[in-house]
Amino acid sequence: MKSRSKELLDRAIAATVAAIEIYNKPNFLYREETFSILAVNGWELLIKAKWLKENNNKIRSLYKKEPHQNKDGSRSRKKRIKHTRSRNPITLSLRHLTIKLVEQKHLNPNVQKNIDALLELRNCSVHLYDQSKEFAIKIQEIGAASVRNFALLVEEWFGRDLSEFNLCLIPLSFVTLPTQTKAVVLNKEQKNFLHYLEQLESNSNKADSKYSVTVNIPMKFNRSKSEDASDVRITSNPNALEVRLTEENIREKYPWDYNKLTTVCQTRYRDFKCNNQYHKVRKDLHENSRFVFTRRLDPNNPKSSKKNFYNPSILQELDKHYSKQ
Repeated sequence: MKSRSKELLDRAIAATVAAIEIYNKPNFLYREETFSILAVNGWELLIKAKWLKENNNKIRSLYKKEPHQNKDGSRSRKKRIKHTRSRNPITLSLRHLTIKLVEQKHLNPNVQKNIDALLELRNCSVHLYDQSKEFAIKIQEIGAASVRNFALLVEEWFGRDLSEFNLCLIPLSFVTLPTQTKAVVLNKEQKNFLHYLEQLESNSNKADSKYSVTVNIPMKFNRSKSEDASDVRITSNPNALEVRLTEENIREKYPWDYNKLTTVCQTRYRDFKCNNQYHKVRKDLHENSRFVFTRRLDPNNPKSSKKNFYNPSILQELDKHYSKQ
């Protein structure tokens, strides 16, 4: 027969897996709200499983107690278990237990802050009527950290490896976001929540900690001939989903400088000449970010010295002007 703590552990894992499966359904309405509700439920069950484990599986250690009133109207010093309207014992809150576990050195403070963010998300998200892009991204950062922290603690506390469940959230870049909203981009409640999250992040200890308050999900583009590969287009549209390219990403996408491009052209085309015609064709393509990336020494100074880097796909355009070997 399983102990109470292990029974709660199994239910905690089931709730978290359900939260992830719901989140990873892009067309599922109410996905962020449902994720937050189920994820909080998973955390509450996991934290209570740990609490029972540290308290010899005594279920009464989870019950909330309060002073009762004597017959003469005075307040008794002796506390009794608090009950719901159906007379079931009320258990200690998730936040109370996380604070206690941090004090007892069983829980990393970053995990507590992540759970606080998730709790606040759960409490306020059901009252929000639009999902802006920025708000949706923040939700995913909280959720990604939550899933990661959860898996690490399950292994640390109970020796359970959750790799069999493939616990990951689909990046928002592959989820179709609404192109229009009838409400303001960020309403007052969302701004308050993001401000609260910034405070949690600024107060977190990121050094030497494997636990996180939020997690940024990196993306890497690879060319693929697979029919089911996702299409990605670079655009100057300010309303498009934002993707940040690092210096490493840029050099992978635009690996050729002018000398390399010219050398390739000399070996690729039998009628190629490095003359004014070549320079004109090449410079006309500079306006297309699909083919060319211009790196300036000072990005904020349009008169700064610059260097152009080319994507190999530029050859598709040059093929129209030259004959291949």
